[in-house]
Amino acid sequence: MLNEFLLVGASGGNQLALGNMLFVLLSFLVLLLLLKKVAWKPVTKMMQDRADKITRDLDSAEDAKVTAEKLAAERQAQLQSARGEATTIISDAKEAGVKQRDQIVTEANATAQALKERATVSIEQERTEAMNGVKNDVAEMSVMIAQKIIQKELKLEDQKALIDAYIEGLGEK
Repeated sequence: MLNEFLLVGASGGNQLALGNMLFVLLSFLVLLLLLKKVAWKPVTKMMQDRADKITRDLDSAEDAKVTAEKLAAERQAQLQSARGEATTIISDAKEAGVKQRDQIVTEANATAQALKERATVSIEQERTEAMNGVKNDVAEMSVMIAQKIIQKELKLEDQKALIDAYIEGLGEK
C-alpha cells in the first residue's frame, strides 16, 4: 500500500493526494497532542481515582471483616462467660435452697423436741400434783376414819357403813 502511495505521489496528478495525506497526518498528530494535553490527564486521573477508591473500599471491607470477626469472638467469649455465671448462680441457688431446707427441718425438729420435753415435764408435774392430791385425800380420810373410830367402837356393820360413807365422799370430791 505504501508502494502504491509512493507511486501515486510520483505521478503529477496525485500531488494533491499526497498533500492532503500529509495534512491529515499532521492534523491527526496535532489532535493527538491536544487530546494528550487536554483529555488524557483528566481521563487518567479519573481512572486513578477510581482505582484508589476501589483499593480503599477493598481495604475498608477487609478491616470491617477483621473487626466483625473480632466482635464475633468477643461476643462468643461473653456468651460463654454469661453461661458460666448462670450455671454458678443456679448452683449457688440450689445450695442455698438445700441449706435453708436443712435449717428449717432442724428448727422444726428442735421445736418438736422442745414441745415434747415441755409436754413430758407438764405431764410429770400433773402426775406429781395428782399423786400429792391423792396422798392428801388419803391422809384426810385416814384422819377422818381415825376420828370416827376413836369416837365410837365400831362393829362390823358400822365399819361397812363407814366405808360406804367414805366411798360416797370420794365420789363427791
